[in-house]
Amino acid sequence: MTPNLSLSRLEFCNFKLRTLLDFTLAINQNLSTDELLKKYEKLLRWKLNIGKVLIFANNQGWKCILVSGISGEHHYTIDVERDLMQYSDITSTAEYGNPSIKDFDIVLPIIHNNRPLAYVLVGDIDEEHDGISPTIKHMQFVQTLTNIVIVAIENKRLFRDNLEKERIHKEMELATEMQNMLVPDLSKFPKRKELDVEGFYLPHYEVGGDYYDVFELNSHEIGFCIADVSGKGISAALLMSNFQANLRALFVSSIHLTDVVTILNERVISSVKGEKFITLFIARLDLENNELRYINAGHNPPIYYDKKKKQIQYLKEGCIGIGMMDDIETLEEGYLTLENDSKLLCYTDGLIELDIKNKVSLRLKTVENAFCNNKNIKDSIKDMLEKMNIKKSNPYIFDDITLLGLDFWLEK
Repeated sequence: MTPNLSLSRLEFCNFKLRTLLDFTLAINQNLSTDELLKKYEKLLRWKLNIGKVLIFANNQGWKCILVSGISGEHHYTIDVERDLMQYSDITSTAEYGNPSIKDFDIVLPIIHNNRPLAYVLVGDIDEEHDGISPTIKHMQFVQTLTNIVIVAIENKRLFRDNLEKERIHKEMELATEMQNMLVPDLSKFPKRKELDVEGFYLPHYEVGGDYYDVFELNSHEIGFCIADVSGKGISAALLMSNFQANLRALFVSSIHLTDVVTILNERVISSVKGEKFITLFIARLDLENNELRYINAGHNPPIYYDKKKKQIQYLKEGCIGIGMMDDIETLEEGYLTLENDSKLLCYTDGLIELDIKNKVSLRLKTVENAFCNNKNIKDSIKDMLEKMNIKKSNPYIFDDITLLGLDFWLEK
């Protein structure tokens, strides 16, 4: 029954209590945001005889969530920060003469924990001829009720956000597990007296765009590679998983490295349309002839160190990155004869490009000092990671970091 606003104070108090109880029950029944707003609109329009209602809510940015009894589009010109945030109490718009809100009578700010959650504009109030309108007198009740409704809507949003965050977290955990399956388990790599292999992988996020691989091509040839997708996160990880599948399918003993790189370039171009690219170092090691053939496609040059001669060499021959251009015009295959016990370090740029004042050249010098010695590859990488503080807790790391090291034992 619609209450008569001229009823006694006691009767109106009872009306307010019944209304608050009704809305509390509706919230406990988990009514949707739309249902709550319709219930609220019905109360203001048809029980409190308010002709116009406009609500702006702070839902990750100010948005208009209720427009009732308003014709035209004048209300679209209202800017919350400019026109409403100055109000902290129930205020008559006539006191300020703001033209943007001239079609309304009262501004009701909804403040929760010292933070504005919403602003309600009401207009065309049914006033009595004598004295102050009962609706205006009870506008604090409207403010209290609005606070309850807006907080309930905000709690629903936060609950949905938390559910979404939890869903994303679960998906990221699954993506991490799947990507970890793509990282080769070098402990299962066949043991050879001529070769030791060591790897390290540290994604900046849960998943990353770095990749390395080592596999047997035949009884005397080993294939290995390291790669880095431009960018980070999910998109880089998806592209890299697709790239790994293509490389694994292509890289067999009977195909030339130049053909592998050319086909990979075509497939990456087809997949990403030039929006991303991949730097790659790919090599074929012949253990019978002690020959290393490789192509460096825009990647950080791996470091080769001859332990007997104490000489260092950077492996640079190759081409531009994979996916940078439709056609690779210049493609060179590098060649290296292994004469003595030696080792090779492949790495991605995250190792030397930390967010600190040190220049890349100084970081690279640290890598050289830790690597260019007679230690085995496992100890060399361990020393390097310790000296450069390469771990998840380092705040200066802003990219994925991957290392692949090989020890070549030729001395009898």
